[in-house]
Amino acid sequence: MPKVSSDFVRVVLDELRRRQKSRAVKPSSDFNLRALYAALNAQRQARGLSWAQAAKEINQRPKRLSSHRLSASTLTGTRTRTAGEGDGVLQMLRWLNRTPESFVPGHRDSEEATARLADVPLHQILRFDTRKLHAALDAQRIKKKMTWAQVAKEVGLGAASLTRLSKGGRTCFPQVMRIVRWLARPAADFTSAADW
Repeated sequence: MPKVSSDFVRVVLDELRRRQKSRAVKPSSDFNLRALYAALNAQRQARGLSWAQAAKEINQRPKRLSSHRLSASTLTGTRTRTAGEGDGVLQMLRWLNRTPESFVPGHRDSEEATARLADVPLHQILRFDTRKLHAALDAQRIKKKMTWAQVAKEVGLGAASLTRLSKGGRTCFPQVMRIVRWLARPAADFTSAADW
């Protein structure tokens, strides 16, 4: 058996580390909440609406319960916040008729039909199915023979944030987009109509 030099081993290990880092989802490719704000503002201005009127329109479809309505400050807050509640952002995206991917810089599939958010009946709301999201993560994790810590490192989130999805509940932007990008699937795959 031929002897392998330590330089060769170092080069191979460095290349493997570089490839591992390049696979990780980078924050610079995150869902851009400031761009969402700009799109909301442009749509609002084009239609001659105040922020309160825009919020009222967004809340009309679906007929949101008063305890779950989006406020004008929630809409304008997308300009400065680093995270946005997932289901609320979905309603904003539906009002804009835009895909979540269209707010991820450099995303190639932002206008694909599979990325389009579904229409839902007036009495329902489009929400993220976090259990389905967790199941897809777990299946991909098992397929790649990875630990939750390894997946979390590639996604750019804590392992507990990923495993907590199995309990259902809510998620937020931009984190959810990091997850679906790692899965190489559109966000729409993990949404469904629900009653509040």
